[in-house]
Amino acid sequence: MTTALSYAEAGPAHRAIRWFAATGPGDWLFANVLRRLDGPVLRLTSGRHTAASLLSGLPVVELTTTGARTGRPRTVPVLGVPVPGGLAVFASNFGRRQQPGWYHNLRAHPCATVTLRGRVSPVHAVEAGGAVRAEAWRRGLEIFPGWDAYQSRAGGRHIAVFVLEPARA
Repeated sequence: MTTALSYAEAGPAHRAIRWFAATGPGDWLFANVLRRLDGPVLRLTSGRHTAASLLSGLPVVELTTTGARTGRPRTVPVLGVPVPGGLAVFASNFGRRQQPGWYHNLRAHPCATVTLRGRVSPVHAVEAGGAVRAEAWRRGLEIFPGWDAYQSRAGGRHIAVFVLEPARA
């Protein structure tokens, strides 16, 4: 399981980066530049960090899904927030109006894997609703308050939350 410092517990530099990531220029930088650095940083750190996790202290995990249309494995770094029963991931897509590709992949194929600190774990994704979603959202905002800004910019799109539960044998 990943551990994450809340926004209040994070140091001043990490708080500043998290604040900046929630702004328009910040989300553009994270989505378009830092994501391209994640692969090399993951290789250099033996899968322990991404560029975003080093800069912000956010709990970034690698999520590998099966492509909804292609059936091919797709890996993307996402924020993983510990919640009862697993790890919550938020389909915020940096506040864009469209869902991220991995959202469609998990809906079509809920079996996936999460890589955390170089360790791969099989998971089963369940889209959270009601009280489960509300609790995951609350916990997520404690770590990254920027999700409220992303929700405002999403043009009325509901940001889905999935709980990645450990896969049963």
